[in-house]
Amino acid sequence: MPENSRRGFLRQISLGAGLVGVGSKALAAEKPIQGFDDTNTTLQKDALWQPFSDRKLRVGLVGYGVCRFAAAFGFQHHPNVQIVAVSDLIPERCRGLAKAVGCAKTYPSLEELVKDDAIEAVFVATDAPSHARHCMEVMHHGKHAASAVPSVFGSLADAEQLYQTVKRTGKNYMLFETTAFRPDCYAMREVFNDGDFGRLVYSEGEYYHYMQKPIDSFKGWRIGLPPQFYPTHSNAYHTAVTGQSFTEVSCLGIPSIVKHLQPKNNAYKNPFGTEVALFRTSGGGMARMAVSWDTPGYHGEVGRVRGDLGAMTGTAFQGLKKIPAQSLAKPPLPLGVPAGGHGGSHGYLMDEFVRSILLERKPLVDIAWGLNMTVAGIVAHQSALKNGELLKIPQYHFA
Repeated sequence: MPENSRRGFLRQISLGAGLVGVGSKALAAEKPIQGFDDTNTTLQKDALWQPFSDRKLRVGLVGYGVCRFAAAFGFQHHPNVQIVAVSDLIPERCRGLAKAVGCAKTYPSLEELVKDDAIEAVFVATDAPSHARHCMEVMHHGKHAASAVPSVFGSLADAEQLYQTVKRTGKNYMLFETTAFRPDCYAMREVFNDGDFGRLVYSEGEYYHYMQKPIDSFKGWRIGLPPQFYPTHSNAYHTAVTGQSFTEVSCLGIPSIVKHLQPKNNAYKNPFGTEVALFRTSGGGMARMAVSWDTPGYHGEVGRVRGDLGAMTGTAFQGLKKIPAQSLAKPPLPLGVPAGGHGGSHGYLMDEFVRSILLERKPLVDIAWGLNMTVAGIVAHQSALKNGELLKIPQYHFA
């Protein structure tokens, strides 16, 4: 590699690491939410980011609550992005978001922001129950939409409506599912796409997030949250590896000793702090996916996959073929774009959304992947309420 290219690469790495460090220190001072302090990622050696467009995508950002997600994914650092306007319902938070991303124009609500003709795409980081409604509002105004997880919140009707909106408008929709760009899930997807797993026989995904007390949330939506209403961090260890869906589910839930996870203490009448689902997959295999709010100890997203030809836990492949770990590392991001939290996934999700629009292709975690991951959990919770009854899961496909 020419010396000037090597210096640029090293500068890119150090600057990215510095930006990650700043964010991590700021969050650490406020006792970061589990996952936000996990910024480790893989990176291809001696690789440089290659520009893919000379155009800037004009973006609006909405939502600066306890997670501060509108700023956390790094749109403000991308060379192909211009932040046009931001919004949050709470004026103080709106001002904070504007300052965080260096944008002067603000709107008091998403409904006002989407009327701005200068905006081409909107990232929705509002409360989870509003994700589907807000993304549909964005697309109805002729703009591309992305949201934090999940795609929809406990409603199969909302899932169908969101699906039809994407099909009707033709706009890009992307779910920012962080597991999809964790180092292990990224490596698993590379192995699967190369055919080195063979048929995927079994997968496991686990999302453990201890919440003895619920995280602060708009209108208290996290209080007593059914675990499988928030399933995509675990379900991605199948869908974001293979692109496949779950077709049937039997799920069991465990009554919780945590106060807000008892049915008399939450609006959902949810009794479960942990729900474990056993799925059939569209590829002919099986998957076990667990979500838990009330088990202290190690936390985060963990996954394992096994195929006819090999298996993976973490980023190392073990099977009939030898695959160097470095060949499964993630490519570099643009200079100055941090990988971010949740296993260094934030920057990659944002970059993928931007690329999909400027290159006029569908994004990785499109409407089909997003809904197949989310809806499986909604049906799983229904199964848990019926003591594990085997239930069919709606299927979504998008060309």
